[in-house]
Amino acid sequence: MTTDALSAATRRRAWVAWALVCIIWGTTYLGIKIALDTIPPFLMSGFRYILSAIILGAALRLRGHRLPARADWGRLTILGFLLLTIGNGGVVFGEQYISSGLTAVLIATSPFWMVSVDAMLPGGQRLHARQIIGLAIGFAGIVLLVWPELRAGGVAGRGFAIGMISVQIACIGWAFGSAYTRRHVMPQDLLGSAAMQMLFGGAFMLLIGIATGEWADLSFTPRTTLALAYLTVFGGAIAFAAFSYALGHLDVAIVSLYSYVNPVIAVILGIIVLGEAFETRMVIAAAIILIGAVIVKQGKS
Repeated sequence: MTTDALSAATRRRAWVAWALVCIIWGTTYLGIKIALDTIPPFLMSGFRYILSAIILGAALRLRGHRLPARADWGRLTILGFLLLTIGNGGVVFGEQYISSGLTAVLIATSPFWMVSVDAMLPGGQRLHARQIIGLAIGFAGIVLLVWPELRAGGVAGRGFAIGMISVQIACIGWAFGSAYTRRHVMPQDLLGSAAMQMLFGGAFMLLIGIATGEWADLSFTPRTTLALAYLTVFGGAIAFAAFSYALGHLDVAIVSLYSYVNPVIAVILGIIVLGEAFETRMVIAAAIILIGAVIVKQGKS
């Protein structure tokens, strides 16, 4: 096979890997919602990421890859706490109160937090006019999205507020984790680092679940067990491998577009599988938030 043919085949595989990332990570919101029926949030995330780390780490070792050295474990522990314990833990906790599709839309606000956190930290990039405009547009979309539910008050309104705040805390954790990565951790081996981060982040969440008494509420059904297995194998090990391959052979800006595809998939699955409501107002608000996110990312680049 010629070099050009090999390059074309590699690029096709990279596009397939990117499509897998879009589809799999878009479906994880549904998987989380189903698993939460009988598995408490932090125990579920702890099981998921520890098992994903074991699967991915074992696969890497069988292929002759070395996992990160102990000297890197401290930084990877911090990343696991920020990106997974806070980042994913906030998402899972929030999905107890709000729909899977709405959770995915709120996660699309991550670029707003990332540029804001980076601007606040020493050595961070200052916000430009275009980014400020994008933040304002995105904030308007958030207000349109959540105001009716918050205004309604009552138990449902309080639960909605808890879910929304939890998801935004998740975005903040992801923003600090991303900022920490740029300043302190530039992993040469993305998959090895991902395995260690999942192991440490999962351990933290397992401890939180045990400390908060979640063990007493833990039970398994065929449906929730299947959802947990899907999150572990596909949402963890396979998706991270696909993400790593796509990132190695496609432009970063192209790979990052998965964050705009995920909410669409999550919303559609939530409506079809779980019968979640997604009104016209929510569609408009989601579009405004995504437009704001695009403007923020363009301003950053």
